[in-house]
Amino acid sequence: MIVVTLPPDYRPSEDEEFMNPRQLEYFRQKLLRWRQDLLREAGYTLASLSEGGIAEPDLTDRASVETDRALELRTRDRARKLIAKIDQALERIENGTYGYCEETGEPIGLRRLEARPIATLSIEAQERHERMERIHRDD
Repeated sequence: MIVVTLPPDYRPSEDEEFMNPRQLEYFRQKLLRWRQDLLREAGYTLASLSEGGIAEPDLTDRASVETDRALELRTRDRARKLIAKIDQALERIENGTYGYCEETGEPIGLRRLEARPIATLSIEAQERHERMERIHRDD
């Protein structure tokens, strides 16, 4: 495996070859940082949820704490699914398919990957996908 060192101010640009080693390393680091943040937040959630039962004597306060916990658990579930998608993106970096649309094989585009590094579809393919979902949802 080639070790790539990025300058601190590096940003992928359209002027360079798409998904060259520097771009791949940039997105790999970005995904790893995101994953680490999500895992850290999950650790805080686990700690706060394991602090024991709900000791609120007032029914309204207890309901409020229950609602907060349920929301926290839903947020954690979303984070868990996101971590799985991040892991899949890291796998695509390893196998050389990262940055290319799963449907068309075309480059996804740097701006889209910058905004959503776990993207697997180009904007066009994603829009097509969403249109098809809307059509089938209306059936």
